[in-house]
Amino acid sequence: MQRDADMVAPHGRLVRRLLTVYGAAMYLFLFVPIVVLVLLSFNTSRTVGFPLKHLTLAWYRLLPDDLLIQDALSSSIRIGLWVTAISTVIGTAAAFPLVRAKMRSRGVVRVLITLPIMIPGLLIGVSLLVLFTDVLKVQPGSSTAIVGQSVLVTPFVILIVAARLQGFDQNLERAASDLGANLVQRMRYVVLPLIAPGIVAAALIALTLSIDEFIVTNFLIGSGQTLPIYVYNQIKFGITPEVNALASLMLLATMLVFALGFTIPAIVRRVRLRRAVAAD
Repeated sequence: MQRDADMVAPHGRLVRRLLTVYGAAMYLFLFVPIVVLVLLSFNTSRTVGFPLKHLTLAWYRLLPDDLLIQDALSSSIRIGLWVTAISTVIGTAAAFPLVRAKMRSRGVVRVLITLPIMIPGLLIGVSLLVLFTDVLKVQPGSSTAIVGQSVLVTPFVILIVAARLQGFDQNLERAASDLGANLVQRMRYVVLPLIAPGIVAAALIALTLSIDEFIVTNFLIGSGQTLPIYVYNQIKFGITPEVNALASLMLLATMLVFALGFTIPAIVRRVRLRRAVAAD
């Protein structure tokens, strides 16, 4: 048996090394293009490519003076905030019956709710465009883009809040009920505060998905444009340092939103812990 173990150990080490190399190659494949984009945004030359001549922030300084970028940015933020509010409210409300309702076909309902995630965005964009223009006679614009993005984003909110609710101890609600709290009071003082980190995380992810969304928005926004659509339109005429700078800022904003999604729940837990300790 010792001999067999000695023969297996080298094979195990070889497999681990191969998996390590494979994992490193996948990370390089995913992140090297992003690193290259960020580096090229600091190049002084208008010709996008290597080698880098000198480093500069000139392309970033030009962005605030571009009226098209300002319009696209304001449109992205406005649509993103509306989509975040709508999807968070609807998704949080839908997560409760999905987790707590006694349904025989809960798995089927879960699949139907998450169906927009699995359907290609192209099909969703075309179907919503036909619905708005041919059936409802509504012209594409910011309002239709908000509806389309909400259809895409809400399932993510439902899944995140539902996961938070599944780990919720319902004995806390029963204890509050025994102390005389009604349904509204239990929701306000017990349930919502405890699942608030999940709701905040879902809202931040919804905001990120909305700002980055392109396919459905391109079908439904009409003559307007968001930042992804602006970048796409600029790339048609060739990649420029301004586009690289704008894409780098979008990447930074996305990373900040995800960082907030991780830090805000931790801060909330620390504040509650301090209050509990102070109360004792």
